[in-house]
Amino acid sequence: MRKGLELRSDEVVLRMLRRSDGPAWREVRETNRDWLRPWEGTSPDGHKPETSFGTMLRTVNAEMAAGRTVSFAIEYQGRYAGTLTIGNIIRGSLQAAYIGYWIDHRVAGRGIMPTAVAMALDFGLGELGLHRIEISIRPENAPSLRVVEKLRLPLEGRRPRYLHIAGDWRDHNIYVAYQDTAPCGGFLARWLRERSLESR
Repeated sequence: MRKGLELRSDEVVLRMLRRSDGPAWREVRETNRDWLRPWEGTSPDGHKPETSFGTMLRTVNAEMAAGRTVSFAIEYQGRYAGTLTIGNIIRGSLQAAYIGYWIDHRVAGRGIMPTAVAMALDFGLGELGLHRIEISIRPENAPSLRVVEKLRLPLEGRRPRYLHIAGDWRDHNIYVAYQDTAPCGGFLARWLRERSLESR
């Protein structure tokens, strides 16, 4: 992984998580506890995993060192606003991964997440050389559905009882981006171009 990896589009930045992010991460997570709870993974055995920043960062760093994950802090206007992960990177004949993300509700709806996801798709399908990246979203999660709609990611299908979320096994829609069908110039360029046209 490139040292000091940073992806940027105007006021939206994806960069490596740092130990110094701890206070901001804790404040944003606490402020958004109720906003995030319906969409975050739970354990079917009822075990509540440790969610401290230090534990999370150690896990992320180990997964990154093993080449299985790339996890970014999302910055907006210079402030920590959430996290985006390219996870479960599988090489060999599959060359695939998923993207997962969350954002501070105080800055949601400003185009930050489509921009961040577009940058991550371009990076994953470009620099990482992945063939396929998928995003799984609960059908009830309207804000996340708007992200993939804005980026024009095709719906591949639905996986019933796919992930344990908010205390039960939940269906998820699967949206996919492929390297060989990515838009000319990349997802970010297309999103910014279409966003600019809409604002006229």
